Amino acid sequence: MNLTRDEARTRAALLTVQSYDISLDLTRGDRVFGSRTVVTFDAEQGASTFIDAVTDKVHRVELNGVPLEPREVSDGVRIQLPVLAATNTLVVDADMPYMNTGEGLHRFVDPVDGEVYLYTQFEVPDSRRVFAVFEQPDLKATFRFLVTAPASWDVISNSPTPEPVPAGEGADGVAGATWSFEPTPVLSSYVTALIAGPYQSVRSELTSSSGRTIPLGVFARKSLMQYLDAENIFDLTRQGFAFYEEQFGTPYPFEKYDQLFVPEFNAGAMENAGAVTFVETYVFRSRVPDATVERRAITVLHELAHMWFGDLVTMRWWNDLWLNESFAEYMSTLAAAEATEFRQAWTTFAILEKGWAYRQDQLPSTHPIVARIDDLDDVQVNFDGITYAKGASVLKQLVAWVGQGEFMAGVREYFVKHAGKNTELVDLLTELEAASGRDLRAWSALWLETAGVNTLRPEFAIDEDGVITSFTILQSAIDAFPTLRPHRLAVGFYDLDDDGALVRVHRVELDVDGERTEVPQLIGRPRPALVLLNDDDLAYAKIRLDPASLRTSVQHVKDFRDSLPRTLVLASAWDATRDGESPAREYLELVLQNVGAESDSSVVLVLLRQLASTLAFYVAPQDRDRLGDEAADRLLELALAAPAGSDAQLQLMKAFAGHARTPAQLGTLEAILSGQDVPPGLEVDQDLRWELLTGLVVGGRCGENEIAAELERDATATGQLAAAEARAAVPTAAAKEAAWTALVDSAELPNAVQRSMISGFTRVHDRSLLEPFVERYFSSIEDVWSSRTYEIAQQIVVGLYPSLLTTQATLDRTDSFIAGLGEDSPSLRRLVLESRDGVERAMRAQAADR
Repeated sequence: MNLTRDEARTRAALLTVQSYDISLDLTRGDRVFGSRTVVTFDAEQGASTFIDAVTDKVHRVELNGVPLEPREVSDGVRIQLPVLAATNTLVVDADMPYMNTGEGLHRFVDPVDGEVYLYTQFEVPDSRRVFAVFEQPDLKATFRFLVTAPASWDVISNSPTPEPVPAGEGADGVAGATWSFEPTPVLSSYVTALIAGPYQSVRSELTSSSGRTIPLGVFARKSLMQYLDAENIFDLTRQGFAFYEEQFGTPYPFEKYDQLFVPEFNAGAMENAGAVTFVETYVFRSRVPDATVERRAITVLHELAHMWFGDLVTMRWWNDLWLNESFAEYMSTLAAAEATEFRQAWTTFAILEKGWAYRQDQLPSTHPIVARIDDLDDVQVNFDGITYAKGASVLKQLVAWVGQGEFMAGVREYFVKHAGKNTELVDLLTELEAASGRDLRAWSALWLETAGVNTLRPEFAIDEDGVITSFTILQSAIDAFPTLRPHRLAVGFYDLDDDGALVRVHRVELDVDGERTEVPQLIGRPRPALVLLNDDDLAYAKIRLDPASLRTSVQHVKDFRDSLPRTLVLASAWDATRDGESPAREYLELVLQNVGAESDSSVVLVLLRQLASTLAFYVAPQDRDRLGDEAADRLLELALAAPAGSDAQLQLMKAFAGHARTPAQLGTLEAILSGQDVPPGLEVDQDLRWELLTGLVVGGRCGENEIAAELERDATATGQLAAAEARAAVPTAAAKEAAWTALVDSAELPNAVQRSMISGFTRVHDRSLLEPFVERYFSSIEDVWSSRTYEIAQQIVVGLYPSLLTTQATLDRTDSFIAGLGEDSPSLRRLVLESRDGVERAMRAQAADR
C-alpha cells in the first residue's frame, strides 16, 4: 500500500499520462461496485512500471490490445505493466469495495429514511480505491467519468452534471440511469471526486472576473436539508471569489463550484476541484457557538483558495504539501478579515491556529515546513500544525517583511507561469524574489527548511523616574533545534486610560535577529504598564512577559480594548503553563477570572478547551479533584450570570456539563435536562440534551435506559453517534470492556462511530477504569496499524493511548514498546512518540504546580 518517493520519481520519468476514461457501476449491491478504467499514456518504449488499483477482484487487464492474466499481474494493490510501447492504452476492469472508513468511496445509510449516500475522499492515496490510477500528484491528466446509479439519485463530479440517460434495472431491481460527464481539465487524481445519492441542493450562480457565469450548488442529505443555511454559504463564496480573483490575478479555473456536506467525513473539508466536500457537522441542526460559525467560514474560504493553490497549481511531491495548505490557511484568514464580516479573524488565527503550530513545533516529531517525505506513510502524518498553521504563520511574517503588494504580485506571476502544472518550492521563491527584490534563499533555509520555535523575551532597565534607559529583545532556542531566526515584529506599550481600559500608547516595528537585538527607539520613553512583544502577531515565536507586565496582565487582561493583544497575552500564559514555567493553578485562575468577560467567541472556545486540558493534565494530581470541582462551580456561576441567550451562556453551560461531577453539580444537570430549572434564554436543543446526558452518564447518574430513551427521541445519524459516545462513557468495567472489544478486537465500526466511542471511552472521572487497558493497548497497536486503513488505525493509536495516566510507568511502557518497534513503522513510531511527549510534558507541569 505504500509508495516511495523514489518509485514515484522513476515512474514520473517514464510516463506522461494523457487521460483517464472511468466507468463506475453503483448498482451492484452494498459491498462492491464496478470500475472500468481506460488510461492513455506515453512511456519510454520497452520499459515496465505499475498502476495502482486497490481491488476486490480484477476481471480484465488489457495493455495495447493484449490481455494480461489478472492473477499474474495484480496483487490487489498494484497491477504490473510489462514492456510498454511509446503510446499506450490500458484497460482495467475490476470490482472495488465500498468503504466505511471515510477513504475511497464511502458508503453510508441514513437511519432516518434508509437512503444510501456515497462520496469519495482521495487525499492522499485513495483514488486507487475507485479506479486504476498512477497515484502521485505529478502525473496529471484529464478525467472523464461515466457513472451508472439509481435513477432517483443525484450524481456530482468535477465537471458539470449532465442529464442522465435511462439504463435499465440494477442488480437490486432499482431503475438505473447513466451520467456521462465531460472530461475535466488537467488534474492530479487526488482532487477528482464523485458524490452520489439522493442529495438535495440549493442552486445559485455568480459572475467571474472573466465574465463567465459560474453555477453554484450547496448539497446535503434529505434529512438535513431543513437545517442547511445555503445563503450564508453562497454569500461567503461570492466574497471569496471576488477577493481571490483580484488578489491572484487569475479567474476561477473551473466550470462550476459545488459544496457538498457529506456524512462520516474524516476531515473538515476536501478541495476536490469544483466539488468540495465538507464535514456534516457544519450543517447546524442545533445552536452552535459563534466560533463554530466562524470556523465554517474559514473552512469555506480555505477550500476555495485551494482551487488555485493545489488544484490549478499542484506540488510535485508531498514534501511541498505546504504550498497547498499553508497558502490556503493564510489566504482564508486574510480573506475573512478583509472581505467578510469576520474582521477579527487574525485574533482567531493567533489563539487557535498558531497555538496548534506552537504545540506541534515542540513535539519530538517536529519537522521543517518543507518536510522530508520519503513515502506515503510519511505524508499521512504530516497533515499537522506545521504544514498548516506554522506555514501560514511564516507566510504572514514574510508578507510583513516584503510587503503585501509585492507578495501578491509574486503570487500572480506564479499562477501565470505554472497554471495546470506541478511546482516545487524554488518555483514560488523565484517569483516572490522577482516581485519583492529580496533574496529569499536565506529566509527559506531558516524558516522553511529548519524545525523548532524560538522564544522572545524583553530585557530592559529604567531609571528612578521610570524612564527606559535600555531595551533588548532576547531570542533563545532549545538545544535540539538551536536555529535562531530573523523576525519582523512589533513591540507595543500599553497603559490604562481614564476609563480603565488597557490601550496601546506606543508601537515600534523592527527586525529582530540573533540572541540580542537592541531597540534604541524605546530608550527615553516612560515604562508602560505592559510591554508586549510581537504586538499585532506578525512573527512566529513564543513570547514571555516581564514580571511587571505579567502582573498587569493577571489583573487587567479583560480590560484590553482590542481582542488581539488580549489573546497574545493569554497565549503567552498558556504557553508558560505547558512549559512548566508557571503553576497550572495560576492559569486556571486567569481563565476563570476573565473568560466571563471575553467578547470573542473563538477566544472563549479556546480558553475553555485549555481549561479542560489544564485540569486533565497539568494541575498537581493530589489537587485535581478539588480544583476540578471548584472550576465546575465557577463555570456554572458564570453561565448563570451570562446574558440570557448569549453565546457565552451556551459555551459556559456546555463546559459546565463537561466538568460536572459532584452530587450538586450533577443535580443541576438533571434539572436542566428535565426542563425543571432551565436558565432563562438557554435553549436546550437536541445536541445540548446529548451533552447534558453524557455528563450525567460520566458522573454515574444515568445509564443505558436513559441513553436508549434519548436515542429513540433522536433516531438520526447524529443521535447514533452521541449514543455511541455515551455508552462508551458509562463508568463501569463492563462498559469499558465492551467499548474496547468493539474498537480494537473488531474491525467493523464505521469511522465516525469509532471516533465517538473513543471519545466516550476516555471520558472518566475515575482514571483507574483505564488502567487494565494499558498493556492491551501496547500489545494491540502494531496489529491495528498493519491491518486497518490509515484513518482507522490513527484514530485508535492516538485516541486510546493512556494519556490520562500521567505516570512514570506509562513512560516506561511506552519506551519499551518503541524500543521493540525499532525502525519499523516510522509513522506508528511518530504517533506514539507524540503521545508520550504529552505525558512527559504533563508530568513536568504537574511538578511545577505542587
